[in-house]
Amino acid sequence: MEIYEKIKTIVFGGGCFWGTQQAFKLLNGVIKTQVGYANGNTDKTEYQNLSVTEHAEVVKITYDANKIRLAELIDRFFLIIDPFTLNQQGNDVGRQYRTGIYYENDEDLNIINLSMEGRRKLYDKIIYVEVEKLKNYVTAEPYHQNYLEKYPSGYCHINPNDILKPLWSDNNFIKPSDEEIKKQFGSDVLYISQEKGTEYPFTSKYNDENQVGIYVDVISKEPLFSSIDKFDAGCGWPSFTRPITTDRLDEYEDTSHSMIRTEVRSKIANSHLGHVFNDGPVEKGMLRYCINGAVLEFIPLSKMEEIGYMLYIPYVYQ
Repeated sequence: MEIYEKIKTIVFGGGCFWGTQQAFKLLNGVIKTQVGYANGNTDKTEYQNLSVTEHAEVVKITYDANKIRLAELIDRFFLIIDPFTLNQQGNDVGRQYRTGIYYENDEDLNIINLSMEGRRKLYDKIIYVEVEKLKNYVTAEPYHQNYLEKYPSGYCHINPNDILKPLWSDNNFIKPSDEEIKKQFGSDVLYISQEKGTEYPFTSKYNDENQVGIYVDVISKEPLFSSIDKFDAGCGWPSFTRPITTDRLDEYEDTSHSMIRTEVRSKIANSHLGHVFNDGPVEKGMLRYCINGAVLEFIPLSKMEEIGYMLYIPYVYQ
């Protein structure tokens, strides 16, 4: 194991475990997946006995928490399930097809509860996703492991690619025209964000911002970074160890100024944010996102629910 990996596990019951496994294998930061049976009433079971032992079909996810956080794994889990049906997913009916989040580490429960709480506030429906500590876990038979890779035509109600869809909030963010950007935010923001400018070091008000919350693109309001990943790199610009979600930024090779660097831009506004380097904190994954504070807006935790970022609240916690 390399020193900059932070290995954790979580278990999801999404109905058919063939498609659930295939979906999670697509995510950057997921290291290993294994299908199995969980939280039944015995410590032994097999595929043919699930209706008796009441185990759920599940997938155990091993992931690098420095690359993908539990909050995002939960959000993407909800992209591939119907949380409003009880003991059924697609055409599969029975207790073994119930949806659930099963944790091994008690430290994960706060993130799970925050994620579930946000959804209960958002939807005027009962959410049938059980949250329990993992118990009576049994690894599924070898022929079930990576089943859809071996048998691509096998039936499963889950389309694995759905897990890569934009998260629930992306349609709320838009990019205004350059004229509107200049009028609303000023010529400096227009220059930095759309013409690859750079603000002077040690000039951003966010260099010394230490409140809990999220940083969004000032133009589109799309979330970019979490306060929990912010650190003082001594470089003169706000610095972070990772974006708020794995799909949030676009990266491009930048050969300007006689250097080879990796530029990072926001997805929706296509704002030039800064660059990412490999000299960040070792224990956090060794990345340093060096960002122009002029293209950021800070949303404190106390205002996140009020202005529409409720489901991002879990992202400001470990």
